[in-house]
Amino acid sequence: MKKFITCLLSALGLTTGCGQQNFENADVKAFSELIEEPGVVLLDVRTLDEFNEGHLAGALNIDQNESNFVEMVKAAIPTDKKIAVYCRSGRRSANAAGKLADAGYQCVNLKGGIIAWKDASMPVTTTNYEVDVFKTKSGKTLKFHALMHASIRLEYDGKEIEIDPVGKLRDRIVDFTQMPKADIIFVTHEHGDHYDEATLKLLSGENTKLIMNPRCAEMFGAGQVMVNGDKLTLADDFTVEAVPAYNTTEGHLQFHPKGRDNGYILTIDGTRIYVAGDTEDIPEMESIDDIDIAFLPCNQPYTMTPDQLVNAAKVIKPKVLFPYHYGQTDLSGVAAQLEGIDVRIRHYE
Repeated sequence: MKKFITCLLSALGLTTGCGQQNFENADVKAFSELIEEPGVVLLDVRTLDEFNEGHLAGALNIDQNESNFVEMVKAAIPTDKKIAVYCRSGRRSANAAGKLADAGYQCVNLKGGIIAWKDASMPVTTTNYEVDVFKTKSGKTLKFHALMHASIRLEYDGKEIEIDPVGKLRDRIVDFTQMPKADIIFVTHEHGDHYDEATLKLLSGENTKLIMNPRCAEMFGAGQVMVNGDKLTLADDFTVEAVPAYNTTEGHLQFHPKGRDNGYILTIDGTRIYVAGDTEDIPEMESIDDIDIAFLPCNQPYTMTPDQLVNAAKVIKPKVLFPYHYGQTDLSGVAAQLEGIDVRIRHYE
């Protein structure tokens, strides 16, 4: 009878005591260290209301009570990723971890859930931005925060780096008042989903370096101007190159004319990051090589179609690809066409 009750509770997600547990449990300290590792995906399996009340920074939210929970996770997270999963007390997340482990994921469950996390005085946030963590060539940490659309926050070695920071886009808001002043800000071009004067002023401190194309520097009245082909050394371990970004499709050329706008290649402690800006799959991409992380846009008529995105990725061959600036574009078939490239879909609508 005792064994039957234990198994019944396990089926309800209240224990993992029936049969062989196929996932790991971690206390708060081990869990906090785990989610700092590159490639680990943090997953909150509570309801949306619970999530909005407070969650771990960078967590994805997929309710484990959804009937297609596993399918939703598969659509968002590749099966070769390790998942750090949590809920309120650790019970629902244990249930979710078991299901995901059965589906081929390696899972680690937070013992005691967010209750234990808070009891240990660990931070929670009400603002959710997905975070991807990488290590540079010498082992320093790079953190990419997916703010929205074309707005990217990058943390490196105590530096705050913003790319095309925009505070409001349609019904989406990024609360930059909760973020530190930027050490470096890159702006690709003057369109309102990339250039936001109020946010640039908010993020700018006494020592902030503003790097822009000529038109944006003229509009803002300040900034370091870079044109296509320019290279700039920002620190001993940090250089930037401005590269072309423009339209090639007839009828779309007026959106991003050749020679006006910038993409940027950042080389940070040996790690090369290509932020393409608003562009199509232009011939100049043939000369872009050794890219570790690429951000490529995908929404016609302004940037690339999914087919153009796939073509650009095959030319550039980044190790990791973030499609961004994609609006309502369906990206579901992109990853399957890019074998050998780690395609990560984040909330860059």
